[in-house]
Amino acid sequence: MKKAAGVLITLEGNEGSGKSTQIKLLYNYLKRQGHPVFLTREPGGTRTSDAIRKTLLDNKNVRITPLCETLLYMASRAQLVEEVIKPKLRAGRIVLCDRWLDATVAYQGYGGGVDVGWIKSLGRTATQGISPRLSLFLDLPLAVGLKRAISHKKADRMERKNFLFHKRVRQGYLKIAKTEPKRFKRIEVRPGESVADIHKKIKKAAQSVIR
Repeated sequence: MKKAAGVLITLEGNEGSGKSTQIKLLYNYLKRQGHPVFLTREPGGTRTSDAIRKTLLDNKNVRITPLCETLLYMASRAQLVEEVIKPKLRAGRIVLCDRWLDATVAYQGYGGGVDVGWIKSLGRTATQGISPRLSLFLDLPLAVGLKRAISHKKADRMERKNFLFHKRVRQGYLKIAKTEPKRFKRIEVRPGESVADIHKKIKKAAQSVIR
């Protein structure tokens, strides 16, 4: 009997939105429920991809252009898909990924000015046509999120980009949500809202695509 294909769920978010915390909570919840679940991230997730991540997020690399960023993210993504995501999905796993192709569309496309159509075309090759069953965008007010992000000593190169850049990124995410409402869903994150309350929203959304 052929094993059922897995499910890919991705989380996106403004800087400081709590995305990485929430995807770990979702992973733990699904694991407790007995689901075969695997957690990974972009960029990263393989030895090659982790090396690319260091280059992309290093604050010393101030001269990396949006085009160069795009190609590096795609290279990292291609390796992650081939080495990790595709095999896990074939094995019937639920794969949770912290960021996906949508991030490159939003950050390097809408934020950095790289042609969005070209990014999507290149992305189809890098992902081998794999698309998330569900993508959730945690939308925290930019000023709040950026204040959180840059307050950390380890704030990375992308987090340190200016407010107008991040405003364009958010607008890009909202355009994706408008274009693909069945797959890509916005989750409002209000300042002061508890981690538990946000987790409830994410659980509800995830349960809608998990059998």
